[in-house]
Order: sequence, then C-alpha cells, then structure tokens
Amino acid sequence: MYWNKEMECMDPERLRELQLKRLQEVVKRAYEKVPFYKKKFDEVGLKPEDIKSLEDIKYIPFTSKMDMREAYPFGMFAVPLEEIVELHTSSGTTGKPVVAGYTKEDIELWGEVMARCLVMMGVGKNDVIQIAYGYGLFTGGLGFHYGAHKVGATVVPASAGNTRRQIQLMKDFGTTAIACTPSYALYLAEYAKEEMGIDPSTLKLRVGSFGAEMWTEEMRREIEKRFGIDAYNVYGLTEIIGPGVAHECTAKQGLHVWEDHFLIEIIDPETGEQLPDGQEGELVITTLTRHGMPMLRFRTRDITTIHREPCSCGRTVARIERIKGRTDDMIKVRGVMLFPYQIEQAILEVQGVEPHYQIVLTRPHYLDEIEVQVEMSKEVFSDDVKTIENLRKKLERRIEETVGVRVKVTLVEPKSIPRSEGKAKRVIDKRNLK
Repeated sequence: MYWNKEMECMDPERLRELQLKRLQEVVKRAYEKVPFYKKKFDEVGLKPEDIKSLEDIKYIPFTSKMDMREAYPFGMFAVPLEEIVELHTSSGTTGKPVVAGYTKEDIELWGEVMARCLVMMGVGKNDVIQIAYGYGLFTGGLGFHYGAHKVGATVVPASAGNTRRQIQLMKDFGTTAIACTPSYALYLAEYAKEEMGIDPSTLKLRVGSFGAEMWTEEMRREIEKRFGIDAYNVYGLTEIIGPGVAHECTAKQGLHVWEDHFLIEIIDPETGEQLPDGQEGELVITTLTRHGMPMLRFRTRDITTIHREPCSCGRTVARIERIKGRTDDMIKVRGVMLFPYQIEQAILEVQGVEPHYQIVLTRPHYLDEIEVQVEMSKEVFSDDVKTIENLRKKLERRIEETVGVRVKVTLVEPKSIPRSEGKAKRVIDKRNLK
C-alpha cells in the first residue's frame, strides 16, 4: 500500500538525479538567504556552484544543535517572518530551545511525508487515529495530525496525558490506530488493565506508530502482546521537520527514509568522515525541499546504519536501522561505552520483570557505579526471598553479558518506577551533582 508510489518506488538512478537537482537548489538558497550559511561557506572557501555531484556534499560544513541555539530565535530562517505560518521548538532543557519555522509549503510537505508513513502501516480513511503526542510546541502531535488529515482518517487529537480519558476515548470512539511514545503505550496498557479493568487487547486498536525515544525490539514485542496490535517505529526530529523523516513498512526491516526530501549520510562521530552504507555511525540529514528553514548536513547525534538493498514492500528508498542511541546519551562507565537501549534489551529478555526501569549512575569512591532499578512482576513480588534473589542475580549476569560491565541490579516493587506520559527518563546521573 502506497501513498505516493512514484516517489516511494522511484528508480534509484532517477532518484539520485532528483536529489542532486534539489541539493544544488537548496544549497544556493541557503547561501543567498541565510547569513549563517553564507558565513560557513565563505570560511571554507566554498561556493554553491562547487556542488556538482552528490558526493560533493562532503565539502559542506556541518550544522549542529549549538549552531541553531546561537541563531535563536529566527537566525536560521530563509524567509521573512511574515511567511512563517507556524513555529515549533525543542524542549530547551539543556539550553536555549531550537526553533523550527514552517511556511505553508513546509506544512504541506510535512503532511505529505506523514501521509506516506501512515499509509505504509495501513492507516487510511476508515481508521480512527488517536494522537497522544503533545500538541504544544513539540512537533509530535501536529505532525501526525497533518498526515492523518491528508489520508482522510478520523483524528482524535487527545494530546499527551490524562491517561484514564485516553483509554475511555479509545473504548468509546473505537480507536483503531494510536501514536505516542513507546513507554507511554506500555503505561496505557498497564493502566487500562490495573486501574480500569479493561483488557487492552479487547480494544479495537490494530496498529500503533511509536517514537520520540529509544526503544528495543523486545519493547515492541511487549507492546504488541499487551495490545494485540502491530507496532511500528517512526523517526523524525524538530530540526529537520518533526516526525515523518522515516517510518517502518510492514516488513519491519528498517525505517524507510523519504529520500526525495531528505538526503542522508552516515559519519564517524569522532572524525566527521563519511562512512559507507552498512557501517554504523552518526546520521546526518540535509533537507532538500524545506522552504522556510533549509538545513544542511545537520548532525542528528543519532546512531544507526543505512541499507539500500531492495525491500520486500517494493519501496526503493534507503532504510535506516532502529536508532540505537544518541552520541550525547552514550554512557561511559569505567572505560566502557554503552547505550541505555542495551540495558533495556537485556532486561526484557528475562522473565519475571516488567518493562519499567531506571539507570542510576553514581561515583561514590572515584569510580563509576551503575545501579539498574527494575520492577518485578506481581507474581515474583509475592514469591519467596530466594526466588527474588535468583532473579536479581540472573539480571545482573544478563546485563553484564550484554554491555560488558558489571552492574548492580535492585529489584523494586511493581508500579514504583515513575511512569511518563511523554518521553521516559531512563537515566539519572548523580556523578556530577556534588
């Protein structure tokens, strides 16, 4: 099932020709309309006409989140403010927020790429889609909203939070598709069963699109089991457009990137050098058609791999693997680099625990320590002390086998780990608080 078969299944050579044409246009536009880019180009002695092939993109300087913060609020815009019809921002929890500006053309583009994503997982005019992402300055809610309108689905703009009402709306409105963070999906399933006496698998839900935080294949299986649905992975980011950059098809063998709008590369996060397809590294994205705020070689900090072999669904655009983490989320403990998703993967492979956990980092005696707090299932919690201790040791072994460093596991009672209605806070770093 396709929304725009011509673009989704374009001949690879023709796609490259289209990408080059659009790359040359966006580079020229950014150079002429955005002082930030003119300065960047001039500093390295690069002119728009120097970009003669797709390979020449490597000569273009990177754009970082810090660059965008320094340009706050409107320094990255390529059009006057009166042409910007919508503004979104990042959370700004680590400094000034990143501002994204959209023209009417950009809103149309956003709806187009999100429509492709929704149709790819089987959502259409006969569906009721409940959007449980935030509808404020966060891009999640409205991104799905625009795409759902385009495919003709009935939209329930529930926004984030108010969990009891979310479940009641699903029941009353016959919601068939949901969009939210994966951690909130688990909380919805848990709340429906424990607090409202509703088996989540009896709802009319059949598909869900989940993103905005890292999640594992094990987490997918847990969501699918609890709701009895197909769970799909969506990818996007405020700096590029919001959700809709990439999405899984029914094969679930990676996320298809809409390459007619987004040019992707993988680089070595340390050196910045391009890496070949199939090699893991940091994802870099250039917007090819964004009008109000073109973005050249934006360093996403997301770690993944690009694959270009044909997909069984028939689409010819490249796929990226599930995001394994962000370079700035990477944890370094006793010389070992690890991502929180690796710990989640190990936890969910062990029976007797719930998919709710927190990682606490401390430095009590000049040496980093990791404590992983994991919720027990109700059955284990009511079991004998020996069974609980054996489970704790089993978790410690499994996590150490996965990440290569010893951790302390603390088993906690059910429902004691804080639940999130948005992005889950998995890591608490107490090492620099003193």
